Amino acid sequence: MSALTITAAAPRSGVWRRECLAEIRMAWRMPQFLLPTVLTPAAFYGLFTIAIAKTPSPAMAVASLAGYGVFAAIGPALFGFGAGVAMEREQGRIELKRVSPLPAGAFVAGKLCAALSTTAAALALIYALAIFAGVRLAPEQWMLLAAVHLGSTIPHALIGLGIGMRMGGKGAVAIANALFLGSSVIGGLWIPTAYLPRWMQAIGQAAPSFHLGQLARAVVGADTIGQSWVHGAVIGAITVAAAFWAWTGWRRSPA
Repeated sequence: MSALTITAAAPRSGVWRRECLAEIRMAWRMPQFLLPTVLTPAAFYGLFTIAIAKTPSPAMAVASLAGYGVFAAIGPALFGFGAGVAMEREQGRIELKRVSPLPAGAFVAGKLCAALSTTAAALALIYALAIFAGVRLAPEQWMLLAAVHLGSTIPHALIGLGIGMRMGGKGAVAIANALFLGSSVIGGLWIPTAYLPRWMQAIGQAAPSFHLGQLARAVVGADTIGQSWVHGAVIGAITVAAAFWAWTGWRRSPA
């Protein structure tokens, strides 16, 4: 690699790094976004798994952990990309970034870094509560579970970006709320899918939350529906479709 190539690549990597840091700082300076997305999943897990159950069994606590970890990833992704991007479009920030030398990929990477940072904070709280409830996993299981939970951010972030580039701020907030709560219910993140009505189970199998939840349950050794490789393949297909949805929204949006 020539010195000229290295010199040209360095500024580009610097732009991506600075955009990621700027987005992370902005997210952590917005308590109206930070507190609900970080505290709500942990509060729900603590309420339904520990407080109501009083003496939860480790098996129930670990099965709930799998679902609530995915739930923790959906909020930052949908609200950070969906509602956040829609509001930035209305304020003219997206148009400003488009006319600047900032690559589109750096903009998406910055938003994704911010979503991952808040998801990681929410997961840290949930994992601490799970350990308090008696959950014990091998180190490799914790690492794989964290990878599934953090990876859950990506398809939902792409879906959110497509929404944010097509809708206004108020509409995007409403859609993000509906998807946040709806996908958590039909995906079996709060209540195991086997206990849901059949029509909800059928709808839930089209949601990425269902397949991500099943992958997480497989990691911790809980009962699952279907095979892991099928869930992984479906998530891959949904991610590709979501990327196309986000890309077309970016291309068609005037700002």
